[in-house]
Amino acid sequence: MSPLRERPFRWYFLSRSVNLVGNTMSPVALAFAVLAVDDGTASLGIVLAAYTVPLVVFLLLGGVLADRWGPQRVVQTSNVLAGLVRGALALLVVSGHAELWSMVVLAAANGVVVAPGLPAMNGIVPRLVPRDQLQQANALLSLTRASLMVIGPSVAAALVIGVGSGWALLIDAATWLVAALLLLPVSLPRGAATGRSMLDELEEGWHYFRTTTWLWLVVGVCGLLNALAEGGLTALGPVRAHDTSIGAHGWGLAMSAQALGALAMTLALMKWRLERPLVAGLLSGALFGLPMIALGVWPSTVPLMVAALLSGIGVQTFSLGWHVAVQENVPGQMLSRAYSYDQLGSMVTVPIGQLAMGPLAEVYGIGQVLTVAGCLYVAVSLLTLGAAPVRALARTATVPAATSVG
Repeated sequence: MSPLRERPFRWYFLSRSVNLVGNTMSPVALAFAVLAVDDGTASLGIVLAAYTVPLVVFLLLGGVLADRWGPQRVVQTSNVLAGLVRGALALLVVSGHAELWSMVVLAAANGVVVAPGLPAMNGIVPRLVPRDQLQQANALLSLTRASLMVIGPSVAAALVIGVGSGWALLIDAATWLVAALLLLPVSLPRGAATGRSMLDELEEGWHYFRTTTWLWLVVGVCGLLNALAEGGLTALGPVRAHDTSIGAHGWGLAMSAQALGALAMTLALMKWRLERPLVAGLLSGALFGLPMIALGVWPSTVPLMVAALLSGIGVQTFSLGWHVAVQENVPGQMLSRAYSYDQLGSMVTVPIGQLAMGPLAEVYGIGQVLTVAGCLYVAVSLLTLGAAPVRALARTATVPAATSVG
């Protein structure tokens, strides 16, 4: 049975899909909007870090609020505020009044308002579909994301070249507002009143997180991997493309190739059951280091596209394996808080990578830094499989009970 037969999930699916239309454009558009204002090696990393730092700080708040008030309410509020902040940035870029400092300020505001919605968003799916449809539901969402990512970066690159990056950013802002409206028919009950403070609930979530070995171990590894990827591929990648024959057009093609790989893998995962989700995820996830290696040793469009295609296959397998592992093995009443600690641990080191890679590239050379970052990414992913709790985690016959939908 398709998860789309569940009416609340259809609205959630539509909301996520609309939001993804803009989100697939924004990384390319933002990167070249920043480079148009200040093309310094560290400039893009500074803007990205300005977004990530407050995002990390406020992630835990989202997990508690979602478990208390209902995740869809938190997501709707977050989407509306994010749409307004991103719209302000887009208008500054379109009007030609954007400066690096204003981009930093708005990026920080964006991080604050987006943060509470992330763990809440991830906690919705298990409450909307039957237990035996979790992998299919996550695969369907991934299929939509990957499909849009095939065309989104290329469309964004065309907009950047044709009319400017501000228009792609404006589309992204509008999708956040529309996504909030589309969640109105989704009604999830609030969590049961416990009479405890938010700090008590955070402590309860932390106890569960730190005593679940596979959970904290993979999250910690992801913190290192994300620092390498965000500091290397996301912050230095567009700079390397800008300074070589790749350019904005080639960078957009590479991002679309990455999405094509993710799309192909998602189609396979809609039928292939991941019996060892973390093993499959980490083995495949190592491929995400390849684009950084390609940018470092062979900065040309075709090699980058091939590496990006393989990385899309890898990151999609890891993403689906991780969500299935968490949603099947974490109790429902703890799910949003578990996701908030997951995202906190995965992202807390990202600003370090974003801020450090630029200065390192100025000292040692951008090619050398990208190559080392890519090789480390591959090595860390594979070494994590040495941990027995990671290798042993299998699919469960039944999952924690989901909250019923009214």
